[in-house]
Amino acid sequence: MYAYWQLLRSHTRFVTFGLITAFGSSFGQTYFFGVFGPSIQQDFGLSHTQWGGVYMAGTLLSALLLPVTGKWIDQISLPRYTLLVLLLLVLANLFITQVHSLWWLVAGVFLLRHAGQGLMSHVAYTAMGRYFDQQRGKATAFVSVGFAMGEAMLPIIAVICIAAVGWRTTYMGVALVILLFIAPLSMWLLRGHANRHQAYEQLLESQEQGAENGPSNSKANPISWRRREVLKDYRFYLMVPGLSAISMISTAMFFHHLNLADEKGWSHAFLTGNYLLYSLVAISVAIITGQLVDRFSARTLMPYTLLPLALALVIINLFDAYWVIWPYFILLGLGNGFAQTTQAALWPECYGVRYLGAIKSLFWTLVVFASALGPVWLGLMMDKGWLLQDAVLTMTAYLLLATGLLVLGLRGFDHT
Repeated sequence: MYAYWQLLRSHTRFVTFGLITAFGSSFGQTYFFGVFGPSIQQDFGLSHTQWGGVYMAGTLLSALLLPVTGKWIDQISLPRYTLLVLLLLVLANLFITQVHSLWWLVAGVFLLRHAGQGLMSHVAYTAMGRYFDQQRGKATAFVSVGFAMGEAMLPIIAVICIAAVGWRTTYMGVALVILLFIAPLSMWLLRGHANRHQAYEQLLESQEQGAENGPSNSKANPISWRRREVLKDYRFYLMVPGLSAISMISTAMFFHHLNLADEKGWSHAFLTGNYLLYSLVAISVAIITGQLVDRFSARTLMPYTLLPLALALVIINLFDAYWVIWPYFILLGLGNGFAQTTQAALWPECYGVRYLGAIKSLFWTLVVFASALGPVWLGLMMDKGWLLQDAVLTMTAYLLLATGLLVLGLRGFDHT
């Protein structure tokens, strides 16, 4: 913990910026969308599959655009890029309050997913991954803490607000929170960033010039790969199923949590109230993982990240009692805290940092595609008569297969 205190004391504003942008991404994340789902389905008369299809369509549109908008973070200053993303997120929240047809609902989902889940997450992870080297694991742990804080606080607040004023007015309130609080705070936290970026450029030049002289102390690959080069690397394709699995399966579960509660006979408030437990575990594990990444490397830890989630799904299948929520959320938090922090540090280790924005936007495109498929995967199975607790076993099998592919892909990289 002392190492985290040193990092926070030395880079207070910047690591807080990573935390805040991760927290702000919550407004486009599935754990926030999920609590709006029943109200939106009722308002528009949608089945599970239809609502899942709308969500998938909006999410896939976001994924298609991410390679374009995501790489701009390599070309535009971080403060300007962040401000543009935040204004888009405000617009998205205002837009969805005005939709009254299915096609406009798809557009609203697209804007929220693109600005929130896509670009806000992209800003947080890229900033921490790019400007930290020896402390990259601990810096990205702060991003994971931001996600966990959003997961703990916002769903239950949204449930209360939707019950009190309806889902449209709740989204209006979200727009005001971003505009009046998150955006000004983010800009203040980035004051003086030009000096940080100049130091980063000088260090990067030094590392690239010295790469041919042998290995350095940096965990990042001294040779920065371009996105087109990554697309030709077979190891990338072996890793993608495992690296996108957490997003796909966590998205599916959070999207259908209220359906799971109905199936098991649990109250909605009790289930969403236990998001706090999930978040506390995720925060604790992220903090521990950050130190482990800095000690052992992300490549060493990555093959183990999917196993807690697989066990969580098995528990959901086996038990119906209320108490099962607690081990389920503990394992879900363990898996997400472990995976998110490790993944964020993995790309610089494998492919360098100069073109990190373009490479991460490519990866986020695939992650968003995966997150779009997850809810539909379970929705289709439920509409065909499967119990949700049985359908999740197909995802357990996927996790085990993806783990094997991860091991094969990561063996292709030399450890520094």
